[in-house]
Amino acid sequence: MTDLVAAPGAADSTASTEVLPPIDGERPVEWAPHEPAPKKHRAGLWVGLGVGALLVSAAAASLILIAPGTTIAGVAVGGLTPAAAAEAVENHLAATQISLTDGGADVVVSASELGASIDAKSLADTAFAEHPMWNLGAWLPEPIAGEIVVDPEVAHDTLRGLVPSAYEDAIDAGVSFDAASNTYATTPAVAGTGIDLDALTGAIGSALADGAEAVSYSSTPAEAPAAISDADATAVADQLNGMLKTIGFYVGDERTVPVDPAVAATWIDVVDADGKLEITADATEIQKTVETLAEKVDRAPVDAKAIVNGSGTVLQELTAGVTGRTLGDTSTLAADFATRLEAGEAVQPIEVDEVAFKEQTLLRQIDVNLSTQRVSAIENGVVVDSWSVSSGTTGYSTHTGSYSVGWKTSSQNMGNRDLTKAPYYFQPDVKWVMYFNGDQALHGVYWHANWGTPMSHGCVGMPEWRAQWLYNWTPQGVGVNVHY
Repeated sequence: MTDLVAAPGAADSTASTEVLPPIDGERPVEWAPHEPAPKKHRAGLWVGLGVGALLVSAAAASLILIAPGTTIAGVAVGGLTPAAAAEAVENHLAATQISLTDGGADVVVSASELGASIDAKSLADTAFAEHPMWNLGAWLPEPIAGEIVVDPEVAHDTLRGLVPSAYEDAIDAGVSFDAASNTYATTPAVAGTGIDLDALTGAIGSALADGAEAVSYSSTPAEAPAAISDADATAVADQLNGMLKTIGFYVGDERTVPVDPAVAATWIDVVDADGKLEITADATEIQKTVETLAEKVDRAPVDAKAIVNGSGTVLQELTAGVTGRTLGDTSTLAADFATRLEAGEAVQPIEVDEVAFKEQTLLRQIDVNLSTQRVSAIENGVVVDSWSVSSGTTGYSTHTGSYSVGWKTSSQNMGNRDLTKAPYYFQPDVKWVMYFNGDQALHGVYWHANWGTPMSHGCVGMPEWRAQWLYNWTPQGVGVNVHY
């Protein structure tokens, strides 16, 4: 038998290495055929893949679902998405039945017919945020309460139709003008009756929180206060009466044209605006007064008038200057005032064009002519009046010079009661005295009428009525010119 393995060191050969089969008796002996490797069974792998997929799917679902055991307003929402949870809560509330009992047959109404609502979306989003399924520690949380809101208008309309005996309309307090007192007065509110919606809403919320699907509530009427109370009306009346004290058209701080309360009442109305008293004003009525403003606002200027001395110093203001004015633009005045009144303001400024006043000065002087024994009152170079006087006699002459009026008195005693002492005369109650040079004065004389002749101890005497006129005409500081 030939070796199948070449001897060491033998060279490569391309000779056939085919093996001849040995002879075993009459049949040749063959090599056993090569058996194929057994196939591997993969059933366990496929089963494993299915369970894994389920686990992955469950894990993904836990990321979008609310934890088991979670309830919102009595509705179980565990295992739901927030959207599905919100829908479940809304549907449950809408389908809740309320039985109204009033001693007779029950009246049943659904929560949806009462306009009941709940912010289910917000509650569901909160439930998911705080209690997601993936967080095992958030499972079986405390119940989540939901606030039930009932639309008052829808609810009362529905209930009034179902239980009319429970309803009696309230009467709101009001405000109106009382012509007798020229003020605004109030009319009282009167309470009505109706079903207490706050209590009914609370009952619905409590029932839902307990998981109930029906509510029983007594329809016995409760007192329903007026929407506008006595206090509301009093507040508006007080506001209006305060406005009546100041209402008018103003130039600066001056109420140039006051408005009579009775007239203002034709402008103003108080209306009920959805259960609230509001002040309204009629610009058309206000315009009637606006059209009369010019005659009340326009005024001519008043010129200022003052007495001055020769140096221009003001000695006395006779007339204060007053600026004149004419009414300005009134095109939007009525509408503007209406807007102010509705805002609670009664002072309406008006535009005026000012007219300046002039200033007039009166230079007054007293001229004493000793030669003619006359006094002249001169104003701005013009002799206003002139009359005869009696100046100082021989030995007591009136001194010449330019002086000015100093101290003035309407009456005084002159001289000395003790006639044994200088000046050796006594004259009581001398009227309208104006000193101009020491003890020399212009004054009235009642003890003689010898005018045009020197008669005094240096004073310039004249009839008392003349002295009184000159006294009133002459302020202190007026120049006195004494000359021959």
